[in-house]
Amino acid sequence: MIAWEIIPKQKHGASTDAVSKIKLDTIDEALWEFEIVKDRLLDVSHWHQLSADIEAKFQLMDGDGNELYRRVREGDYLRINIPGPGNGDGEGYGWVKIEQIEFTDNEAESFEYVAMNVRPCPSPLNNEPATAHFFKDIATSTFMVNRKYNVISAEVHRRNEITNTDSQSISSQIRNFVVGIGAILGLSKVQWKSLVDGLVKLD
Repeated sequence: MIAWEIIPKQKHGASTDAVSKIKLDTIDEALWEFEIVKDRLLDVSHWHQLSADIEAKFQLMDGDGNELYRRVREGDYLRINIPGPGNGDGEGYGWVKIEQIEFTDNEAESFEYVAMNVRPCPSPLNNEPATAHFFKDIATSTFMVNRKYNVISAEVHRRNEITNTDSQSISSQIRNFVVGIGAILGLSKVQWKSLVDGLVKLD
């Protein structure tokens, strides 16, 4: 399977894409730099430190709601803290689950990548079935970094974005609608562009 096959097909609602690339002088330099970029991608709890323009904070969590301080794995959760009123279904946070991680590990090849899919989900901190996110659980986000020869790319591909107004709380319904519409209209694309720029920045 090649990297882009992990991205779900766009069927409903809105979609968002953000891409940032850098070109190194040599393949050897690109191989070295790509290890740094991969580490940044998988260290999700520090994404907000990649750029001063990233307002959301992501915290890696396990299924019992405990904070994790390691690289992300399939089945982990991300707790998302965004500016503004909190999500009542998620104890003030948005929640997504890591559904899939794919990667290549053959540096001798001309192409390698790491990609992961996340999907809105209920909070693991309670027994409520409601999706604790401003998008419905049909939505996905694919975060990817790849190297082709001496060019390194970071990408975010969001698909099937439909605002989540199914919450039991009226305040959460309103909050999800407002935040979701803002994201669909492109307000969140600035954040994702800041993230992909930060993932491939040269120190």
